[in-house]
Amino acid sequence: MRATAIIPVKRFAAAKQRLDTALEPQAREALAAAMLGDVLAAVERSSSVERVIVVSDEPGVRGVARGPGAELLGDPSDADHSRAAARGVERSLGHDAGAVALLPGDCPLLDPDELDAALSRVAPKRVGIVPDRHGTGTNALLLAPPDAIEPAFGEDSRARHERMARAARQKVAIERLDSLALDVDTPDDLAALREVLSRSPWRAPRTAAYLHAPARA
Repeated sequence: MRATAIIPVKRFAAAKQRLDTALEPQAREALAAAMLGDVLAAVERSSSVERVIVVSDEPGVRGVARGPGAELLGDPSDADHSRAAARGVERSLGHDAGAVALLPGDCPLLDPDELDAALSRVAPKRVGIVPDRHGTGTNALLLAPPDAIEPAFGEDSRARHERMARAARQKVAIERLDSLALDVDTPDDLAALREVLSRSPWRAPRTAAYLHAPARA
């Protein structure tokens, strides 16, 4: 099923506060921009994504979200991830979207082929939940219709989304997508990403180029 991709993005200066022991503020901003660039590049290569909505009030996003079909939806309050995602869902309904993929901007390893395979399984009354690498969080939601459930990201959100889906009489489908498992919130996450990209920099070329620049090697 073809879907609208919705990507909430916090202002870069406010993003990745838990990385403050590993990166200076300017470095965190640059990392956030690089990761978003890789996510958007992957989404643009997806054959199942018909529209992209980036929900953000970050001025720098305009320089990153330049692909065809990409729309930047303002988020003046710099809302949390769930409220920003809900704002994108509302906009997608205005475009008569039949399905949405709520995607993170900090999973730069995203593989468009893996995303396409997951979207091919999307169907009405089926909530696709993509867990994080720890198995307790949610890194993405695949919904048809877009408002099948309200997004409720955050700690232990996988179980929360499962409960919400069952309460809404939706089928729960756990989609274990390797390329969406690693989001970067903590120094341990950053170290894991460095390790992956040291072996396979092509998986996220913008992020790899930033992380492995001589000044950050």
